[in-house]
Amino acid sequence: MKIFSFKISKRSRLKTIATNGIIFGMLATVFAFSYAGGTLQAFNSKSGVEAIYHGDQNSNNVSLMINVYWGDEFIQPMLDVFAKYDAKTTFFVGGTWASKNEEMLKTMALGGHELANHGYYHKDQDKISADENYNEINQTHQIVKALTGVEMTLFAPPSGAFSDTTLNVAYSLGYKTIMWTRDTIDWRDKDENLIYNRAVKDAKGGDLVLMHPTEKTLAALEEIIKTLQEKGLNVTTVSQTLGITNN
Repeated sequence: MKIFSFKISKRSRLKTIATNGIIFGMLATVFAFSYAGGTLQAFNSKSGVEAIYHGDQNSNNVSLMINVYWGDEFIQPMLDVFAKYDAKTTFFVGGTWASKNEEMLKTMALGGHELANHGYYHKDQDKISADENYNEINQTHQIVKALTGVEMTLFAPPSGAFSDTTLNVAYSLGYKTIMWTRDTIDWRDKDENLIYNRAVKDAKGGDLVLMHPTEKTLAALEEIIKTLQEKGLNVTTVSQTLGITNN
């Protein structure tokens, strides 16, 4: 398979980042983004851009957002569970993982699931420069686009670590920065009952539930989806929960 190189000139990178940084740094404007069903979130940080922690709370949509850098053996069984219950998800994929898993990426997309960006090397974005933030997001974007044709628009910072620089660089690349409403902490607590309870307790429309492809998450997934659906909630992609798309 062709090995992709994603080098761009330092001058071009700095021009893009500097331009956006100046614009957002000078504006003292509050931006409100409204989508079908209600207001998503008001952006009002000193840079003009904020991370998103929930979707449209007036809807019945919830998302089980899955961050993927490892756990290959659990992904297809998870896809089978989603298919069984006619549910959808958003996979936030790492660039190093995506570069080695073209067929699985295509399987995710063909199943009606959403592909989103989780950085290239799983770096803490708040500890790196503007150039490095740019490369982490853009390289992953270019790889996924080359392999699947998908133009991703959502970015989940690894470990939930971000700065104003991260937010502005992501925005300059056409991305919304996505956090979560509730965290199953499945990477640490290998207990399917804990994972289940954290995902469904007091669940409501607009929730973004953070998960990973782990053995215990797979074990809990079917009951999580069943319980959410029994509560009248629609398990779907992050974009749909945000109200960006009705697909």
